[in-house]
Amino acid sequence: MPRGSSPKRERQYEHIKDSALDRGEGEERAEEIAARTVNKERARAGESKTASKTSTQDMSSSRRGGKRSHSGAEGPTYDQLYAEAQKRNVHGRSSMNKAELKRSLGK
Repeated sequence: MPRGSSPKRERQYEHIKDSALDRGEGEERAEEIAARTVNKERARAGESKTASKTSTQDMSSSRRGGKRSHSGAEGPTYDQLYAEAQKRNVHGRSSMNKAELKRSLGK
């Protein structure tokens, strides 16, 4: 986290990082996701010195994540399904496509 960030943003960063790790992301990727999300939220709230147009005018990070991976006809992403299959020790998961992973997980 950047120097001088608020305790709220520190907690937010840790929560997002922990969630990404729980979904099966690597440590570096989890840190990247958390940092990008918190930086975007800081920009949207006017807490940063500079902010891109995308950060301030686009939909919020939490809304975007929900739209992309948890709703609609597509459901969870391939990576999320693979991580769950890995946790459940599904045999042959590395050669499965998204539909096959869904079937093997009963989704």
